[in-house]
Amino acid sequence: MQSPSSLDALIQALRCLPGVGPKSAQRMAYHLLQRDQAGAARLSQSLERALAMIRHCERCNTFAESPVCETCASPRRDNSLLCVVETPADLLMMEQTHCFRGQYFVLMGRLSPLDGIGPRDIHLDRLLKRAADAEVGEVILATNFTVEGEATAHYIGELLRARGMTVSRIARGLPVGGELEHVDSGTLAQALIERRALR
Repeated sequence: MQSPSSLDALIQALRCLPGVGPKSAQRMAYHLLQRDQAGAARLSQSLERALAMIRHCERCNTFAESPVCETCASPRRDNSLLCVVETPADLLMMEQTHCFRGQYFVLMGRLSPLDGIGPRDIHLDRLLKRAADAEVGEVILATNFTVEGEATAHYIGELLRARGMTVSRIARGLPVGGELEHVDSGTLAQALIERRALR
């Protein structure tokens, strides 16, 4: 017996989520249709609304519903510090440390030539423009300690230093190969406090 095409389409759509294979997608689809149709409707409406409302902040490039996000608009932030992270999830982790009061720039990725991701794909032109702001005194590179994250930090560091900017890198309080999104806030806070200048 063959599944209805709309069910197949739902299962395939759920497979776009990270870590969700065919069996997991099938279980999710059956659960939503059989046991939680109200949840399925909420999920559908939330996705539709997010796609319609969410954009990138004009200053830091993170997700926001307004042209400038709350963090960038806050008068309590230190505009002399600019922390560069890979994803909005990394920004959230940095905020949970409660030890950084500067501004951010979210790359929305990292350099990965093998995957065809180059400087244009991670908004380096926007970062360079943002870092050139007269108020910015130090750029802190907080990319992940993966091969791609290290390469991204090195590339950005070279570009910024060539323009006479002060650049630092968060300390290695994080495990090698680790990602900010999965690190406890105490370890991340220590790494931020012990950041070092790039040489």
